[in-house]
Order: sequence, then C-alpha cells, then structure tokens
Amino acid sequence: MSETLHDFLRRATARLGEAGVDSPALSARLLAARALGWDAARLVAERRSAPDAAALRAAEILVARRAAGEPVAYILGEKEFYGLRFEVTPDVLVPRPETEHVIELAEARLERAAPLRMLDLGTGSGALAVTLAVRFPGARVLAVDVSGAALAVARRNAAAHAVADRVSFLRADFAALPVAGTAVDLVAANPPYVSDAEYAGLSREVRDFEPRLALTGLPGRGGLDARGAVTGTECLAALAREAHRALVPGGLLLCELGCGQGGAALDILRAQSGWRDGEVTPDLAGLDRVLVAVRAL
Repeated sequence: MSETLHDFLRRATARLGEAGVDSPALSARLLAARALGWDAARLVAERRSAPDAAALRAAEILVARRAAGEPVAYILGEKEFYGLRFEVTPDVLVPRPETEHVIELAEARLERAAPLRMLDLGTGSGALAVTLAVRFPGARVLAVDVSGAALAVARRNAAAHAVADRVSFLRADFAALPVAGTAVDLVAANPPYVSDAEYAGLSREVRDFEPRLALTGLPGRGGLDARGAVTGTECLAALAREAHRALVPGGLLLCELGCGQGGAALDILRAQSGWRDGEVTPDLAGLDRVLVAVRAL
C-alpha cells in the first residue's frame, strides 16, 4: 500500500525532531509542499491521499538535507520578509523577522511619498533595500555590500520586485565608503555584530550554513560580545562614522543590534560627535534590536 501524505509528514516530523532542528512539523510541511508542487491549502485537503511515489522520494531528499541542519530557506531558495518573497542562497544571510523592525521604524518616521535618498549598508539579499524601495515609492536606494555574490542575489531581488530602476548597488566595505557627501535621508543597516566567541556557540544551522562574513564581519573587525563589550575594532563604530558622513543634517540612522547590545551601542554613538536623539528600540520579545539616531544639524 502506498504511503499517505499524512503518514509521510508524521514520519518526516519525527525524523526532524530527532535531528534537533527548529519547527520540525513546519519544516516537513514546507518541504513536502515544494516536492509535490502543492500549496498549503492542498496539502491540508489531501493529507489522506497517497501522492506519487517519486514526489515523496524527492521530499525525502529535502527532509534529509533539513535533518543535516541546512536551513529551510536555502533548501527552498526563498524566504518571506515584510510580506515579500526574497531569493536566498548560501551567499547571503536568511532574512529574520527581527530585521523587519527597521522597516517599521522607517515607515513610522519618514514620509512614504517623499523623494527620499536611502543607503543600506551590508545589504546581503537586499531585504532592507528592496523593501524600502517598495514601501517608499519615491525613494532611491543605494545598497552596499563587500560580497559580490551577495550583491548578485540582491540585484535579482530588486528586479523581481520591480524596483531595479530605483535601487543601485555598490561593492564596498561599509567601514570605508567611497561615497563621501552622499547626502542621504536614511541609513539602514543590519551589520555583522557576532563576536568570534559567540560564533563558536551558534547553532549548526547558522554556523555551518550561513556566510560567516555577514555574521562576524571582516577579520579584525568583530562585533560586540554577549555582554555588549567591544571586540576589536567594532564594526558598529565604523558604520556610525560612515553613516554620519553620508546623512544630511536631520537624517536618520536605523541599525539592527544583537540582543543585549543596546547599552554598548549607545556608548559608541555618544563617543562620536554629531548625533542626537540616540535610543535603542526593543523587538516584540522586549530585547534590544534597533539603534535609532539622528544626525545633528
């Protein structure tokens, strides 16, 4: 007798649970849906059916990849961010829900229809840059990343969401931008903020599959450790310096932080002249998440 979808999902969920991956039942459903070519509604409606054996074998291969720790987003090649679908590859970080807080703050503080100029430092998949261009139809965005492979992914995402004419790309280290006097209204960033010590303790899904460069930054310029202490020449100080150079007076900085890093981030900002209204906003879990500051007049 052929295996039903219900039985396959139960078996796949158990396998993923034993492997210790996050959300094993959800992973099993997403991977089965991809292999079968079904949407979520059909997956529920036909749980008692016996799908084609070849499709189930294909689903089994995807489940094996997930059991080995590979993130679902890399297996599927996409991830949702702020209601938009983004292509993701192992060359870029998987967009996180926490990063959506940067977009929420931008929408709360800036005029949606204004002809704004924006800078996204460390763009990765382009999640921030592209979403900002979509949500602010009058904006022009410059997306910067040191990784050429990441920029290729970001370009494809800009094209997929029909904003390629308003998003430009620059391969550069955001700690030494070759764009003095950019005069932008917003600098948004999700920079590397994981210290080398923290990196060693990350889950295998992150440590073994996501690009280390996007997590810890270039060698010799780490982030802040779990106590918020600076580790080496921290990238946040460099980012704040370059953001100040690029922003117009009154321009807004929105920079994602690691949880618990708010106090140290504010200290770094206060050590640099030319900023006002510095604050750290929490995410839905109440953890430090986004550094907000305004360039002084």
